[in-house]
Amino acid sequence: MLHDKRKDLDGERQKQLLQKLVSDMSHQDPNVYYMPTAGIAALLHETIKTGGRLSAEDRELLQRLTLRDIEVLLSLH
Repeated sequence: MLHDKRKDLDGERQKQLLQKLVSDMSHQDPNVYYMPTAGIAALLHETIKTGGRLSAEDRELLQRLTLRDIEVLLSLH
């Protein structure tokens, strides 16, 4: 039961972090708003792999996500 709660909290934190990254990307390039989810997910996946502007804790949390996981989390917003 505790493990399930931890997973839920991790999932919520992952969504928040992804939304923050998308927001940051949108401020840098307004065209991100018009990109398909798959394209944004690919950019995020690459950013996570390179560690761009992420704390070690946040990067560790997001590195668990596959490209498909990121697409799904973005589409749930």
